[in-house]
Amino acid sequence: MIVIVNYGMGNVRSLMNAFDFLGYDAKVSRDPEDFSSAERIVLPGVGAFGDAIAALRALDLESPLNDQVLGEKKPVLGVCLGMQLMAASSHEHGSHNGLGWFDADVIPMVSSPQAKVPQVGWNRLKIQHGDWLFRGLPTKGNDVYFVHSLHMVCNNPEDVLATTDHAQSVTAAVARENITATQFHPEKSQDNGLQILQNWLEREF
Repeated sequence: MIVIVNYGMGNVRSLMNAFDFLGYDAKVSRDPEDFSSAERIVLPGVGAFGDAIAALRALDLESPLNDQVLGEKKPVLGVCLGMQLMAASSHEHGSHNGLGWFDADVIPMVSSPQAKVPQVGWNRLKIQHGDWLFRGLPTKGNDVYFVHSLHMVCNNPEDVLATTDHAQSVTAAVARENITATQFHPEKSQDNGLQILQNWLEREF
């Protein structure tokens, strides 16, 4: 069973549809007991970092998630804002402490006439390493769907699986041990996104 964390700021319906299409059982929950029994956990997110981390903490979800992800080493996937929440801090509308699962900071993106912020739409991945997440994607057609105006800057380059170009190099996917996250929305990235989700589901951590 896959548990999608419900803290009121996630794109849960599209994720549920994607897992259902792939033939996997998924459940939306904020019950720590469900986190304990889950085989895998998904941390979604749409909106502002400060509101999202405050919601997680107001619902007393931070400690149960830490228990499962850091203690039990349960596989977890962060999506979009869910990835950013895994950083140590964010500088969106002030400074906020994140979950700290990655030694990273979330900062505003640079805008240019050719690359407006927020980045909304399809962009090509530049795979750095960790090809397991992108297995089966076409080499010259690995575009995925982004919607964001901030990006994660990792202090450990080995955590970065892929980047994309949008007036600058932008972190597109990260992973360390049992923790994986994408800045893009795999559930909205059509065949490429479904393949990425399938690769994560089949990965032995």
